[in-house]
Order: sequence, then C-alpha cells, then structure tokens
Amino acid sequence: MFRTIGHTFELMKMSWRVLMMDRELILFPIMSGIALLLLVAAMLGVGGATGTLERVGEGSSESLGAIDAILGAAFVFVSSAIVIFFNAALIAAALERLRGGDPNIGSGLRAASARLPQILAWALITVIVSMILQALRERGGIAGSIASMIGGVAWGLATFFVIPVLVSEGVGPIEAIKRSAGLLRQTWGNQVTANFGFMIVGLLGVLVAIVPAALLFFVHPLLGIAVGVPLVAVAIGTVQALEGIFKAALYDYARGDQPHGFDRDTLASAYRAM
Repeated sequence: MFRTIGHTFELMKMSWRVLMMDRELILFPIMSGIALLLLVAAMLGVGGATGTLERVGEGSSESLGAIDAILGAAFVFVSSAIVIFFNAALIAAALERLRGGDPNIGSGLRAASARLPQILAWALITVIVSMILQALRERGGIAGSIASMIGGVAWGLATFFVIPVLVSEGVGPIEAIKRSAGLLRQTWGNQVTANFGFMIVGLLGVLVAIVPAALLFFVHPLLGIAVGVPLVAVAIGTVQALEGIFKAALYDYARGDQPHGFDRDTLASAYRAM
C-alpha cells in the first residue's frame, strides 16, 4: 500500500511539472466555481420570485409544490453539468499537452463544447445515481446505508475514466462507463490511493492559503477576506488541475500511449494493486 502511495506522489510531482507548462489549466476549476456561484444567485432570485425560498424556510415538505420540485431538480442537474463541463475542458486540455500539443483555455472549452450532448447525458446519469444512493441511505435503514456506501464507492471507481473517455473518444455515457470499468481492472489500487493523496494535498493547500488570510483578518476583516478568497480559489484550482492531469495521464497510459512528461516505469508501477 505505502509503495503505491509513494508512486502516487511521484506522479503528482510529474503532474506539477506538466501544470507549470500550462498554468492556465488552474482557471478551469476557478471558472467552474464562478459559474456555480452565478447559478446559485440566479436560483435564489427565481426561488424568491416564486415563493420557493419561503416554503423551503418553513421546513415542511407538505408545503412544497411541483414548481419547487422542478426548481430543485433543475438546480441539481445544471450544477452537475457545470462541474462536469469544466472538468471535461480541463482534461481535454491536459490530454492535448500530454500528447505533445500546446493547449489553452479556448482549446479546452472548445473540446468540451464539442461533447456537450454527452456531457449533459452524463450529468443526468450522475444525478439519477446520486438520488438512488441517497434514497437508499435515507429510507433503507442500516442495510440501506451500507448498500449506499458500497454502491457509492463502486460507482466512483467504475466511472473514474468516464470524462477522459467522453472527451477523447466521443462515445455516449453508457459506453464510456463500460470503457472506464474495463480500464479500472488495471488500475484499481492506484485510483484508491490517488484520490486519497489528492485529498491530503488539497487539504494542505487550503490550510496554507487560509493562514495568511487569517492573520490579515485580525488586522482588518475585509483585508483578510480579500486575500483569503483568491488564495483559497487558486489552491483549490491548482489541486484540481493536478488531479485532472493525473487522470489524463493514467487514461492515456491505459490506452497504451506514452504521456509526455511522465515516466513510463513509474506509470507502470502505479498500476499495481494494493
């Protein structure tokens, strides 16, 4: 296990070197966050105009109507589509760099836009699966909670490569799930530890960004917020960009290619099970 984690961090360093050649990749997660904030603002406006916010504030499900359900479903679907779209743009740009190209923000967005139907279909599938898992967790008792947890882990692993498959191969989401699951059989242990490693790095990055903001907050709250928000955004964007590059490299290697900037022996070792 520890050897696999060590390979994971070695691959993260390789991902960092690739990111330094295309620092603009950090902007994709940041744009995703901005789009989500705009969506929340729009939904709050619509919810206020239709009375949905007031009915939700009452805390009774009996007071909610069809309009409220439609708004809630629309919010969940659109927010999922936004996250997937910008993630697809990030991975498309990363794949371009790993295959010897010179990506930019425009090329990544164009690649994601070309797969918009597949992205929307994949967003719908993820929402449906999330709703099923949530229903199991809330209504199935202890057995339902266990089934939801196991199902969530299995789903996350089986769909690890779905977005790279969507943007690179242009297949539909069902075929992308099959392709991803097939690649998973070669990379099971690495994906578990890779997610764990990026979670740790992400947490450390946010903590490092918060420290100067917290110190400035004591000087003046607005100054702390003004410094903290962009620092945290850059930290999160950096980690997510590294994870996108990492996933793109694993995907290309699984297809038999040699990603530029990555050592083949290290990639080969990363595919050993825990």
